[in-house]
Order: sequence, then structure tokens, then C-alpha cells
Amino acid sequence: MNDKLQEYKNYIKNKKIAVLGIGVSNVPLIKYLSSIGVDITAFDKADEQKLGSIVKELDALGVKFSLGENYLESLKGFDIVFRTPGMRFDLPELLAAKEEGAEITSEMEVFFELCPATIYAVTGSDGKTTTTTLIHKFLTEQGYRCWLGGNIGNPLLDRIEEIEENHKVVLELSSFQLHTMKRSPNIAVITNISPNHLDVHKSMEEYVEAKKNILNFQDSTDKLIINFDNEITKSLSSEAKGEVVYFSRVNELDNGALMKDDNLVYRKNGIDTIIVSAHEIVIPGVHNVENYLAAIAAVIDDVKPSVMKRVATTFKGVEHRIELVREIEGVKFYNDSIASSPTRTIAGLNSFKQKVILIAGGYDKKIPYDCLGEIIADKVKGLVLIGQTGKKIDKALKDEIERTGKGSDIPVVYCETLEDAVNSASKQAKTGDIVILSPASASFDMFKNFAERGEMFKEIVNGL
Repeated sequence: MNDKLQEYKNYIKNKKIAVLGIGVSNVPLIKYLSSIGVDITAFDKADEQKLGSIVKELDALGVKFSLGENYLESLKGFDIVFRTPGMRFDLPELLAAKEEGAEITSEMEVFFELCPATIYAVTGSDGKTTTTTLIHKFLTEQGYRCWLGGNIGNPLLDRIEEIEENHKVVLELSSFQLHTMKRSPNIAVITNISPNHLDVHKSMEEYVEAKKNILNFQDSTDKLIINFDNEITKSLSSEAKGEVVYFSRVNELDNGALMKDDNLVYRKNGIDTIIVSAHEIVIPGVHNVENYLAAIAAVIDDVKPSVMKRVATTFKGVEHRIELVREIEGVKFYNDSIASSPTRTIAGLNSFKQKVILIAGGYDKKIPYDCLGEIIADKVKGLVLIGQTGKKIDKALKDEIERTGKGSDIPVVYCETLEDAVNSASKQAKTGDIVILSPASASFDMFKNFAERGEMFKEIVNGL
């Protein structure tokens, strides 16, 4: 056990701890803290009936509970409060607890404090999961003992005693996780930044500031990988404290990961190392070329080019990301449920050379949808809309039609459920067509998360 971990165990042993949220990341945290023998109260807005068997499981460990609508009213008298990632840090109850003297933290913040291994972390508006997965695959294929966590894989704080100094840790981090971070990873990757999660963040400026915590606490020995083609990420280079490495799909770079003659190359001191040809990459789409360039830049000092090429030519992609579900009578159905923002849907539509039948719409994150009009007019032959954002997407197309005249022949159908939408799209489709679920919206109006939405889509398609 590392010294930091033993010190931390001694520090929290006699503390009174609150864990806010009994969800995916916090259940392992609660169990781990319980194993140390601390006094824990678990808080959640859901009641015991909704939470199900986990309440009995944690109760058996001696955990106390504060549940239901007014669950935060009893957040008083605690030494340490673990905030769940999706909860704003400036809730009145949290500010009151802080004023009272409580330390406000999170599972990820404590993990960063205690982790002895090199940490690679990825954030961005789009492409986080695929880039994180690629970095993990590159390092694992090279032979490192590698841990995957954050928004992908499993929470890692309860595995901290197994992680050693010579291991590698790869994390996907959301703006919610980063917002209150006080440490940054050794290798930080920002794939891109565009408007997202403005239903939770008070402004675009706050969203960007949250993302910046991935680099704010780096030092001169650390590395920042940023997208040269994205104006916001490119501007962050002036704030970096360590080495800056760019990646670019469309620009010439003096150093970094770039495209040259249809090859993905890494350029250093005027010497180009070819990693792989773009046409050899198994997963489709120019956005995945960008994800590969970001991952290559992150691991170039630790992974051989031949290993990276082996991954690129065999890896079939992450579930719910332009995932071919089934072909029925010559019609291909793709699941791109991960596309919870307009930019992500644009990238998905640009992956296909032909026009597609698009199923879109969902929970409204209060972000602009006007950028979708042009791509829909250019890349869509049938539009099926669901959810809160359906009308916004329809308006984006109508505005494009009014502006340019393009897209006026695209039939637009509104549906109440995903099942209705799939059936409608299926009826429109002819042999040779592509139907894709790429919502450009979050899932929370109908589903728990994008994965549940994608699973439901696959179940419906497989039942056609």
C-alpha cells in the first residue's frame, strides 16, 4: 500500500462522511469507505423502492440513509461530503455544508490525490469515449498493466490498493467531474470543445472553465494534447504549463500528429513516422481519424507505431457509436445513440457517402441546433423526430430551406416513441438505404442514459 493511501485511511477513519448520490460511481465508493470503517450516510433523491436491493446491501454494511425529495435537508454535521458528478457544486445545501466546515470532494478528486500511477485523461465535447478507449487499447497492447475509468469502465477508487506506480491509468472525464478538480493528469487530452451541457452549466464560459481543469494543475513535466483544428482548444495552448502537442486532420503542423497523403503520421523535429493509412482504420468517419490522431499524440512516447497500427486495423469501435445493428432486406440500421449533441450527429452523418434516414431528437440540453440545418439538407433523405428537441431540429431544417432552398424534398415525421420512430423509418427505407439513430440530443426525457436508448433501439431493430 502506498504511503499516501495509508495517510488518507488514517485521516478519514474517524470522520463523519456523506455520499451524495447512490449511483454507478458512488456505490463502489460507499463500499470502499465502509471497508475502512468510517461513519457513512448515503443521500439520494430516489426513495427506497426506486433504489431497490442496493439499499439492503448497503444497510447490511452499516450505511445510514437520507432518501426522497428533501434528502439534502439533513446534510448537516458532516466532516467530508462526496458530491456525485452531475450535481452542481454551488447548491445552497452544499455551500451551507462548506460554510459549516465540511470538506466538499468527489470520488474522482480523491482518486487523483491517491493514484500512484501515470494518469492519461481525456475530455472534450465529442469523441471522448473512443479516444479514451484507443489510448487504453494502445497501452494494453504494448504490454502495460492498464486501468480504465471515469465516465467509461469502472469507478477506480475502490481498486486503488491494486494500482502500482508502474501501471497506467486512462480516464474519460466530463465537465461535471472536472468542475471542482484540484489536480490534473500527467497526460491531458482535449478532443474538441463546442456548446454542450448548457442545461447544467450556467454559460458556455463556465463549461469551458470546467474543461480547463484538465490542464490547470499540470506542471512542467506534464503533457497537454489539443486539437489544432478547434479554435477554443487551440487557444488553450497559451495556458499550458507543460509540453503542448497538437493533433490536426486538416492543418500542417511543425510537430504533432497529423494527416499526410492519406496517412496518419507523427512528426517530430522534421521526421515523419507513418502510423497507419486512413483507409486501413476499421471504424468509419473522419471524426474517428481525429480520435486516432489524439490517441497517437498521447501515447507516442510509450507505444510502438506497429502496435498502434495493429489496433487501428482490428478495432471495430465502441458500442453505440455508428454501430451496425442489422441489415434487413438490404437496409442497414446503425446505432449512434452516443450522439447527444449536434456536432456529434454531424460527424456521424459525414461518415456516410450516401444520404440516410435519420432518427433524431431527445432531451433538451439548452444548446443551439441551427448548425444541423445544412447537414440535414445535404445528407438526409428522411427525417424522423422524437423528444423535446424534435421541433428545434425541424426548425433548423426549415431555416436552411428558407435560406438556400435545399432540403425542401425531405419528408419530416414526428413520433411519440422510439419504437414508432424505428417503424416509421423502416417503412420509408428501400433496398440500399441506411437508417441511423443519431439523436443530437441527450436521452433523459425518455431513457436513463444514451446506452439504455441504444439498447432499446437495437432491441426494436432486431424485432423488425
